[in-house]
Amino acid sequence: MILRARQFEFTFPRPALVMGIVNVTPDSFHDGGQFLDPGAAVARGLELAAQGAEILDIGGESTRPRAVPVDETEELRRVLPVIERLAGQVKVPISIDTMKPAVARAALRAGASIVNDVAANRESDAMWRVVAEERAGYVCLHMQGTPSTMQARPVYADVVREVREFFLERLRRLNDCGVAADQIILDVGIGFGKSLEHNLRLLGALNRFAELERPLLLGVSRKSFIRELLGAEVTERLPASLACACLGVEAGAHMVRAHDVAETVQAIRATEAILARRK
Repeated sequence: MILRARQFEFTFPRPALVMGIVNVTPDSFHDGGQFLDPGAAVARGLELAAQGAEILDIGGESTRPRAVPVDETEELRRVLPVIERLAGQVKVPISIDTMKPAVARAALRAGASIVNDVAANRESDAMWRVVAEERAGYVCLHMQGTPSTMQARPVYADVVREVREFFLERLRRLNDCGVAADQIILDVGIGFGKSLEHNLRLLGALNRFAELERPLLLGVSRKSFIRELLGAEVTERLPASLACACLGVEAGAHMVRAHDVAETVQAIRATEAILARRK
């Protein structure tokens, strides 16, 4: 299986990739405000790359539950200086975490190679046309609703079946828009329009999504379902995040999105070493 994102190419099976998170926002749930200054965000990106991040995910609009939307001009103001500077200093792909086609296009032209789209449930094909034209990688994330509404009352008859059907339908639509299969990454969207039970069921069935023959990205880092499960506040959620990441890799996840890159890389590499020796 191959993933192509502009000039970058990854061939699987291979050690799981860790995607390091750089939030250029004042309101993200874990590190909001810490890297709002472009210089601080660039320094953070360089630090994560040095710790082993093989993708850097740059976001200028929080997608936490009930987040306030940011207009296009402000989002561009936040992310473009960071992407431009990082693109000249790192050798790993840069991902733009955005729901806006115009922001995606500008970020790709500034040096990004992947679009991380939490709004892949959209009906408009504008974002997909941008991805096709720019030959970018594309993270297709499942979300029920929008960031401002997604946690109101998420309902599924069978969350695993419905998310799997969503991916199959989106793979067809993306292909119709000119996005090749080898550009696409799938993300079940833990915490995006899901209850605690929905999240746990998806984590327990990741192998069902690995069967779709596209790289599977898992984003569990310090998310609120851990608080619901264990009562842990944001600063206390690293152990559970690592446990979910390692079990995810065992189930077939190819990529893990993380705030804590050094710890995640170490945990995943130990997991992979054990799995390689399993009889």
